[in-house]
Amino acid sequence: MFGYRVPAPNEALLISGRKQRGADALQFKIVTGHGVFVIPVFSRAYRLTLAMQEAEVVEDCYTKQGLTVGVEAVIAFKVGDDHESVAAAARRFQGDQSQMPTLVGRIFSGHLRSIIGSMTIEQIIRDQQTLADAIVDASKIEMARIGLAVDSLQISSIDDKGAGYIAALAAPHQAAVNQAANVAQAAADQASAMAQQESRRHQNEYARQTAIAQAQYQAEIDQAQQLAAQAGPLAAAQAQQAVLAEQSLVAEKNAKLREAQLIAEVIKPAQAEAERIVTLARADADATKLSAEAAAAQGRIALDQAVIAQLPDMLRAAAEGLQGANLTVLDGAEGLSSVVASLAGQGLALLESVRTGLGTTPPSSNNQLPVVRANGTN
Repeated sequence: MFGYRVPAPNEALLISGRKQRGADALQFKIVTGHGVFVIPVFSRAYRLTLAMQEAEVVEDCYTKQGLTVGVEAVIAFKVGDDHESVAAAARRFQGDQSQMPTLVGRIFSGHLRSIIGSMTIEQIIRDQQTLADAIVDASKIEMARIGLAVDSLQISSIDDKGAGYIAALAAPHQAAVNQAANVAQAAADQASAMAQQESRRHQNEYARQTAIAQAQYQAEIDQAQQLAAQAGPLAAAQAQQAVLAEQSLVAEKNAKLREAQLIAEVIKPAQAEAERIVTLARADADATKLSAEAAAAQGRIALDQAVIAQLPDMLRAAAEGLQGANLTVLDGAEGLSSVVASLAGQGLALLESVRTGLGTTPPSSNNQLPVVRANGTN
């Protein structure tokens, strides 16, 4: 809109001209964070940066021991946020705001030389933050007068200009650091060597296990190949064995068949012939036996006939012997008949004895002689 001005977030709008409400004695108004109407012809608007700026300080200073040190520092500063600081900065830098870093550098150079002159180089090196805080504190009043505020001061380097003093101070610490570094490096090297040895052991163990596994695999492959190579001959041998077994069965069957044929053709006829011969032999033996028995019977008959022919004479002689013998017959006439009968029986017994001597069996006889008592004889 015509005549309306809006400052940036890092700017302050300075309005001068006719008397402004809220303006200070210099007849300008400070506006930040919002817009404002600027009446043309009667008023003018100027912008003042509130952004962060840097100033560098490079200064040769003398320490408390009289040693020259070169110091480099960086100061971060800006215009203060309050209206008093903005008004003070506007009065001094509105015409040329680029003069701010130059003026700040000069202010800090003076304070830097003053503070370093009261310190030893050891203090400067060891307490750099203390040095920075002292410089900032020393410059606050002066910076506030010109409307500026310091955010930070950083000492970037301190150099003894080749005197070697700082290096000499650092030598023991550097030696200790180097020693610690060497020890740490040695420990690291040892740990690395141990790690490498452990790694090699693991690699060797893995290689050994791999070799063993490969050997086992190769052995299994060789065994499988051998089995495969033997499978053909083994199958042929098994087939040959099966053929031989079948041939053996066939031969056994043929032998049994031949045996049956031989039995039927040779043994059976031979057995029949032998039985026929035995039967004939038995028939001949029976005939011989019958002939012998017949001959024996005829002999016995002849003997019996001969003995029988002699029996009357034998009985007659026995009877004659009884004549004139002094005998007492207890049974009377019956007893005498018994004696005569007994003599006849003894003749028959004599016949049987003769026949027995010739192999015949005498018949059993219950004939007993009667009891005869002779004089003087029982």
